[in-house]
Amino acid sequence: MVGVHLYLERGGQVLLGLRHPDSAYAGGSWHVLAGHCEAEAATACLVREAYEEAGLVIEPADVELVHTVHMRDHPTDPPRVQLFFRALRWEGEPELREPDKCVQWEWWNVKDLPEQVVPYTCAAIEGIRAGRVYTELGWTR
Repeated sequence: MVGVHLYLERGGQVLLGLRHPDSAYAGGSWHVLAGHCEAEAATACLVREAYEEAGLVIEPADVELVHTVHMRDHPTDPPRVQLFFRALRWEGEPELREPDKCVQWEWWNVKDLPEQVVPYTCAAIEGIRAGRVYTELGWTR
């Protein structure tokens, strides 16, 4: 499974959404805007998800890949690849368009994130800030 994630930053703040408490994954945690690729390119998926989830209009040419996380939550889980893209430009302000998935959008100081951030999202944000392009999580060495 390939996940796409929107790392949206302005003025030293990153956009995070509070996942609905009843979410199947990470309910009650903060997470960047994200989705799973269907029968589409990763950038097309990101553009679609940004509009569906938050009403943001982004052109595929205005995104750049900034981090990849190769992970599994548990040793028996299938591996996942999580692609984090930065939008260089976008139109609109985040709005709640899928309240069954996300109950709040908020801009957080990238140096002072909330405690309940999805762990792989936190790792990716740290990697982006440090200039690293790749993180592995959940693998034994």
